[in-house]
Amino acid sequence: MNKRDMVTKVAEGMGVTKKEAALAVDTVLDVLQDAMGSGEKVSLAGFGVFEVVKRNARKCRNLQDGSTIEVPAKMAPKFRPAKALKDRVATLPVE
Repeated sequence: MNKRDMVTKVAEGMGVTKKEAALAVDTVLDVLQDAMGSGEKVSLAGFGVFEVVKRNARKCRNLQDGSTIEVPAKMAPKFRPAKALKDRVATLPVE
């Protein structure tokens, strides 16, 4: 599912136009990005938790020439699914 598909589903579910649904989806995504951009944790009951975590600096090896490079520390987004989401996905058939 991509953003366009999500907008269509939201419009059908809410009984509004696609333009109004697109505004709602964009607003939710903007709020999520703004919160995480300022280091806040966003918790959605039954869905999961979006948070920002620190990735420590580390050394990696360049496989082409064998040299070691230093990867600097950085902040990264992380998602932890809620139990309800894990249980729902676990019912999918294994391919």
